[in-house]
Amino acid sequence: MTEPLPAPALILRLALIALPVVVLAAGLAYVHGLFDPGRLTPALFVDTLQANNGVYAGYRRNHAKGVCVTGWFDSNGQLQGVSRAALFAPGRTPVVGRFALPSGNPYAPDSSVPIRSFALRFTQADGQQWRTGMNSMPVFAVGTPQAFFAMLKAGSPDPATGKPNPDTLKAFFASHPETAGFLAWVKTAHPSASYATERYDGLNAFYVVDTGGKRAAVRWRVTPLGQQAQASQGEGSDYLAQDLEQRLAVGPLRWRLEVAFAAPADPTDDASKAWPAERRTVVAGTVVLNKALAQNEGPCRDINYDPLVLPDGIQASADPLLPARSAAYADSYLRRTREVGALHAHPEARP
Repeated sequence: MTEPLPAPALILRLALIALPVVVLAAGLAYVHGLFDPGRLTPALFVDTLQANNGVYAGYRRNHAKGVCVTGWFDSNGQLQGVSRAALFAPGRTPVVGRFALPSGNPYAPDSSVPIRSFALRFTQADGQQWRTGMNSMPVFAVGTPQAFFAMLKAGSPDPATGKPNPDTLKAFFASHPETAGFLAWVKTAHPSASYATERYDGLNAFYVVDTGGKRAAVRWRVTPLGQQAQASQGEGSDYLAQDLEQRLAVGPLRWRLEVAFAAPADPTDDASKAWPAERRTVVAGTVVLNKALAQNEGPCRDINYDPLVLPDGIQASADPLLPARSAAYADSYLRRTREVGALHAHPEARP
C-alpha cells in the first residue's frame, strides 16, 4: 500500500500536477455572462498560462508534448438506439488521435506528471466530426472556470523562487472543498510506463440524442484491451513514444469505448464530481490504433481538439467548462499556427 505524502510534499506535487492538468478545462470565454469582459478573456487566460509555463513557438499552450496516432473506430451498433450519430451505427469510422502530457513544455520528461491524455477526432462519412479529449484521472480538480482561474493564479511562480508558493496553493485548496476527490487521487498517482495501458475518461457530461429527439446524459471513457503494463518504464525522458512505437510494431492497440448513463440525481454540470461506478454502461465499440507519427509532421498537428465539435446525435451539457475549454483551445490554436507560419516565412528565426 502506498504511503500518503506529507502535507508540504503533497502541496508541491500539486503545483506540478494539478495545475497543468486542469489547464485542459480552461478557456474562460464570457461563459453565460459570468465574467466582466474588461477583466477576463480567453486571450488573458492564455497569457497567464504562458506566463506560468513559458512560450514554445508553434506548440500547444498545454499538452505541448505528444504523439499523433491514426486508426479507426469499430462500432457494434449498441448505442444506435439512443444516439442518431452515424458513427454509432454498425461499421467503421476513421480516427486521428493524439497522446500527450499535461504540460506546456514540449520537452518535459515523461515522468514529470502522472497524467496521460488521449484526444480523438472521429470523421463520419457525411463529413461531420466528433472531437473529444480524455484523461487518465477520475475527476477534474474543480468544476467551474472561475475556480480554475483562481487555481491557476494560486500556482503562478513566485518571482523569488521561480516556483509556486506552497502556502498560496494550500490556501486555495482549503477554500475549495470540491477539490477533495482530485486530491485523494493525486496522493497515490504515479506516472505509468505506457500510453497504451491507461484508461482515459472524458469527465465532462454530454447528451446522446435519438432519432425522436429524446436525450440521455452520458459520460464516456476508453478502457485498454489486452495491452499489458510494463514492469518498469523505459530509459530517458521520452519513453512513452518509444513504448508506443514498439507496441505498434507488433500489432494494433485497442480500447473499448464505454458510455455511462446518468441517474436523475447525478450532476451533469460539474466535472469535479464522479458518478457512481454502478451506473448503466454500454460498450459502443472498439477504438483501434495502428500507426504513430511524430506530432510535428503527423495529421494531429493541425487539429484543434475542441470538445464542442460534435456530430448530430451528441450534444453538450450545461457544464461551464465545455465552452471555456473551447474558447481557450481556439486562442491557443491561433497563436501556435501564426507562429508556425512565421517560422516558415523566416526560417532563420528558428531555434
